[in-house]
Amino acid sequence: MPISASTTTSSRLLSLLSLLQVRRDWPGLLLAQRLGVSERTVRRDVDRLRELGYLVQAVKGPDGGYRLEAGSQMPPLLFDEEQAVALAVALRIAVGTGAGIEEAAARALATVRQVLPSRLRRRIDALEVEPAGRGTQVDTDVLLALSSAVHACEELRFDYRAPGGPEPDGPPRRVQPHHLVVRAGRWYVVGWSPEREDWRSYRADRMTLRVPNGPRFSPREVPGGDVAEFLSARFKGSDTPGWPCRGEVLLDLPLAAVAPFAGDGTATAAGDRTRLSAGSWSWAALAAQLARFDADVEVLGPDELRAAFAGLSERAARAARR
Repeated sequence: MPISASTTTSSRLLSLLSLLQVRRDWPGLLLAQRLGVSERTVRRDVDRLRELGYLVQAVKGPDGGYRLEAGSQMPPLLFDEEQAVALAVALRIAVGTGAGIEEAAARALATVRQVLPSRLRRRIDALEVEPAGRGTQVDTDVLLALSSAVHACEELRFDYRAPGGPEPDGPPRRVQPHHLVVRAGRWYVVGWSPEREDWRSYRADRMTLRVPNGPRFSPREVPGGDVAEFLSARFKGSDTPGWPCRGEVLLDLPLAAVAPFAGDGTATAAGDRTRLSAGSWSWAALAAQLARFDADVEVLGPDELRAAFAGLSERAARAARR
């Protein structure tokens, strides 16, 4: 519905700015119709926005019109209600990313909250987001440099620190960065190593970048096509999604006692027992994981899991004798 011509100049300017933000090009006549004013008034309002620092360009063509361009300074922005709530949620989550922006995110959230209507402020205040763990801190400039190299397809040269130590772990390294990923509060670069001729992942907080970047490269597709699944598989000790070692057992426990602790396994009732299919990074780890249920176990397969239980039993017996 067109806005009344009696609307004050200030509120009309806000309406004009809101329209310019949601569409790239606006014919002058259509803006005038939406605002309920003349095209001459639209031209005057555009001039006022320019005085406030907004770069509103005139668009040539049969209809003429206007376009809001990016400027050299940050002018005030307008958000609708859904955008404001989404922004506040993202700012709360930002505290746990380890991107070095916690203080800035808190200040931005306070700014957004201050201008929200009371009904939206109550929704934001009722939202409690607790990060699973404080992220490992990474300098914001490093993250920006990594992201820039990913988008520019430029090879990275860097020193890589050993776990828990300040010194580089070996000679300088090279990688063709394809993705910058955050997982459990830590940032990782996933890329192709020309030296190893294989995919590698590196923790960003251990990288000390060398400048300038190396040559440009042609992008490759990460194995499986999904970087999140690829990284998850690498953490599980596999080159493919899922655990490298999977087995199935019957536990002498009811389903209700097993299901809450099945993790990413699958538990189903088998009479008064439970059939559990689970995985781990090694057969010994899987046997130990299943033994924690403190119940009799019948191994349904495979034979590698039976052998792992036998080895676990022998080690436990030796530990008991000692």
